[in-house]
Amino acid sequence: MTEDIKQLIAAEKKAAYLFNTIEDRNLIIEGKTEKQLNTEIFNLAFELFGIKKFWHKRIVRAGKNTLLPYKENPPDLVLQKDDIVFFDFGPVFEEWEADFGRTYVLGNDAVKLKLQRDVELAWKEGKAYYDKNRSNLTGADFYNYTKQLAAKYGWEYGNNHCGHLIGNFPHEIIVGEETINYIHPENTQLMSEKDKHGNDRYWIYEIHFIDRQLEIGGFYEQLVS
Repeated sequence: MTEDIKQLIAAEKKAAYLFNTIEDRNLIIEGKTEKQLNTEIFNLAFELFGIKKFWHKRIVRAGKNTLLPYKENPPDLVLQKDDIVFFDFGPVFEEWEADFGRTYVLGNDAVKLKLQRDVELAWKEGKAYYDKNRSNLTGADFYNYTKQLAAKYGWEYGNNHCGHLIGNFPHEIIVGEETINYIHPENTQLMSEKDKHGNDRYWIYEIHFIDRQLEIGGFYEQLVS
């Protein structure tokens, strides 16, 4: 195991602790706006870890906003009773990025609870596929497999990619927006290939399943390498 992957795993463990603390403190409740909850989580991260640096914009999406991928900037919504909510956060711990996403359901709506379960199950299924095939898997291959997973679970895939490279901060700026840096249907490069400096590359894998008619989406994201 390289030092880089050790640092990425350590950062992800801290992000997981942050998310667990959000649940323990019962921060996800109806009546709050997405923006208010976002700010509370930012402040909690500072309380727990003394951090204020996030490598990408902090995402809290509720209701119909859960249909939308990262690049969208929808109007601020208020969390409702029996709502569905997802987070996409990228805190930086000692210059190492985490990129972590989870879905939460307020109440007992059966379809929303199924969606919450499905995105996690699909992520684990995708991880197993990646581990088995990583030596000859392209970004396009993995994206197409993930779209098939969405259909298998009864959903539509909600984004034009299903993950991206991760690394030392500010990795997003360093690598740019080229297709080869994403698990994208046009990325024909092997995911196992090293970067131009001969270094190993590490990937974040995203599951974003949606139902346009019901106006709900679920999200699950973390390190797959």
